[in-house]
Amino acid sequence: MKKIVNVATPAVCAVALVLSVVSFNKTNAANTPAPVVASMPAEQPVDLTYAAEKALPSVVYIKNTQNSKVQTVEYSDPFEDFFSDPFGGFFGRGQGQGNGGRRQRQVQTPKRVGAGSGVIISADGYIVTNNHVVDGADELLVTLNDNKEYSARIIGADATTDLALIKIDAKNLPAIQIANSDDVKVGEWVLAVGNPLGLNNTVTAGIVSAKARSMQEPGKVTSMIQTDAAINQGNSGGALVNTNGALIGINAMIYSQTGSNIGYGFAIPTSIMNKVIDDIKKYGTVQRAMIGIQGQDVNIYVDSEKEKGNEVDLGTMEGIYIAKVIEDGAADDAGLKEGDVITHIDGQKVPKFGDLTGIIAQKRPGDKVTITYLRNKSKKTVTLTLKNEKGNTKVVKGTVDLDILGGQFRPITDSQKEQMNIGYGLQVFKVSGGKLKDAGVPQGFIIQRVNEQSVKTIDDLQKIVQDANKSKEPVLYIQGIYPTGKKGYFAVPLEDE
Repeated sequence: MKKIVNVATPAVCAVALVLSVVSFNKTNAANTPAPVVASMPAEQPVDLTYAAEKALPSVVYIKNTQNSKVQTVEYSDPFEDFFSDPFGGFFGRGQGQGNGGRRQRQVQTPKRVGAGSGVIISADGYIVTNNHVVDGADELLVTLNDNKEYSARIIGADATTDLALIKIDAKNLPAIQIANSDDVKVGEWVLAVGNPLGLNNTVTAGIVSAKARSMQEPGKVTSMIQTDAAINQGNSGGALVNTNGALIGINAMIYSQTGSNIGYGFAIPTSIMNKVIDDIKKYGTVQRAMIGIQGQDVNIYVDSEKEKGNEVDLGTMEGIYIAKVIEDGAADDAGLKEGDVITHIDGQKVPKFGDLTGIIAQKRPGDKVTITYLRNKSKKTVTLTLKNEKGNTKVVKGTVDLDILGGQFRPITDSQKEQMNIGYGLQVFKVSGGKLKDAGVPQGFIIQRVNEQSVKTIDDLQKIVQDANKSKEPVLYIQGIYPTGKKGYFAVPLEDE
């Protein structure tokens, strides 16, 4: 089986953060005889069979196909200007033809196939996985635990948290139970469920090694659950579950020198996952709240100052040292300053930066949080309003999927065209909720025009919905006809008032 591997190798560190997607190269493990055990305990300390039985049906195999494409690439030929004119342009010939040795050519990229895992979170086909599992896909094929296969489409993806939401057209799927990752305790038993190294439906066991682990990746929100349950390439997007078989995290990466598990695996907690998925469904993109500071763990800051020969006493060795306050950001508005130390958010202790980012990742712009901090070792409290990346509290609009309408559609048949004397239309053959139901659009209604644009196919409607969502007035003005021949008109707001 062909597979994808993604490895990030810092220049100053021999250890690699490995996104656990299956690599293109197949590695055959040598058969190693099992070690002889002198004696076995009468009973295992924790029975994990129930957890495995509950979780396995909810974890899927995802195949990502990137088709061969023709791409234009630029390359450098330092001798091109000279050899295109044997006199080097002396007589004015060939000057500029080589563009300083820069040329373009078209190349055919090879077809690429990769694989990862995903977790069914609803019976109607929504699946959570990693962004890097589905990134760049031309085709997505999902295989369930019972070997049934479905084509999938991407509802939304977020590179910052490395999460993605995809959907298959299926019903009565075995959705996983979702637990609150904030309740997870260091030392409790967990299972990692996925498809590592092409070995489908694999379960490995371990414990929670740490919480709120920050990986210090630029441009990433990382507040990870660390586990020693074996996670390898192909586990990406799979489930980390507790002993009840309930989801507590989405497996994302391993920390390794070799690309294989050495006891350091990381999962995105469900507290972050739930908020990201809710944003994708509701807004089409993640509503990312910003506190407006740059900083680091207090102990790291103090140690770095000691190395410089400076003695520092901040009144605590836990918390977030503020190295910079972003101008006009939330912290700046609230009066926080460089040198302050954040110790609590909404009464919750934040001993390290991963704790802070984990809490803020669950918030939206406009949310208010209470910050407890130390200034010159004196305790202070302030309430601030979180902002978005643009420095305000407005909703950031993204791509909205048709699922927001809560309906199912199909082009009208030739017999319907003849019977109703119309040339085209899209019939609503089911209304299960969502914006259509709120606006009173009935089952059977035939949509002909939306926002003054003709609607002949589902793709037409999808594009109109996406364009409308980006406008100042995200409303669909639907014109059509009832099965009785009566004309109808509906206004369908895409945002909640």
